[in-house]
Amino acid sequence: MDLIKLSRISMKHLITLHVMLDTLSVTACAQRLCVSPSSVSKTLSQLRKTLNDELFYRNGNRLVSTPLARRLGPTVHQMISDMNQIMTQEEFDVANYAGSFSLSMRESTFELIAAPLCEHILKLAPNIRLDIWSKDNIGVSGLAKGVLDFIILPHDLSQPPNIDNNLVWETLFTDEMVCLMSPEHPLVEQSLTIDDYLRYDHIGIVDNDLSVPFFEMQLIQQHRKRKVMVNVADFGAAATLCKTTELLFTCSKKWAEVAAQAQSLIMKELPFNYGQVGYSLVWYQPSMNDPALRWLYQQITTVGHKIGRVMHKPLAELD
Repeated sequence: MDLIKLSRISMKHLITLHVMLDTLSVTACAQRLCVSPSSVSKTLSQLRKTLNDELFYRNGNRLVSTPLARRLGPTVHQMISDMNQIMTQEEFDVANYAGSFSLSMRESTFELIAAPLCEHILKLAPNIRLDIWSKDNIGVSGLAKGVLDFIILPHDLSQPPNIDNNLVWETLFTDEMVCLMSPEHPLVEQSLTIDDYLRYDHIGIVDNDLSVPFFEMQLIQQHRKRKVMVNVADFGAAATLCKTTELLFTCSKKWAEVAAQAQSLIMKELPFNYGQVGYSLVWYQPSMNDPALRWLYQQITTVGHKIGRVMHKPLAELD
């Protein structure tokens, strides 16, 4: 252990590196840390010399982190989290807590979960701030960087992504998948068969953090590949397309029951085995050292399990 070399690295260096990995901007980093850009540049220069690595380099008009800087990110995040816990050993006071939490979710998940979650949390902790991001802007990688505290997203429960071994995936509630179609669709007046499902074109959902959906692989193995003619970023956009086309959209039943975009659409049971689906809470395991985040975790799971207990109406009543 090189104690002399270690003594040259302070929390100031680690925090600057942590924020720079998030912002990739000296100016933005300085603003967040309430220091001057020259101070950030000086701190980075010291850290570059100590670690013998450039850490960040300019590519055109933007800064890019080096492989070493990216590799250090999760470790630095954990060190800062541990130090924060040491500095705030007092018991977590919910009523007077004035900090902020950062969550990320798809727009469709927001429609299903955000309202009851915010209502529940703000009743207990009226002084906190919730920053809820779109998953399209900040994805799963934001957890390890410390930009996000939690992500909530729908996915095939048989295939949680293997993005980072330090990520924990916990199912909040399970769900069914259904097929949505326009009220004027030729299939409205009949039960949906697998031949009908495969004969018509489909709308797909793009998610870079998730692998090919298990239901797609099941469909191919049991029958054949469906024809996805349009890919969109979220459920709401897909539902809007359904209203004016004969495209079919396969999605979460719970979302379809509450989303404004889906209210005029017809819901049908899927005519094949699609496996298990649900909504999961995802977090970076070391962050549970923070008592505030442990409290937030408890509130999210409480609300999520409550949503999961709400019973669906039988599809026969909805057709």
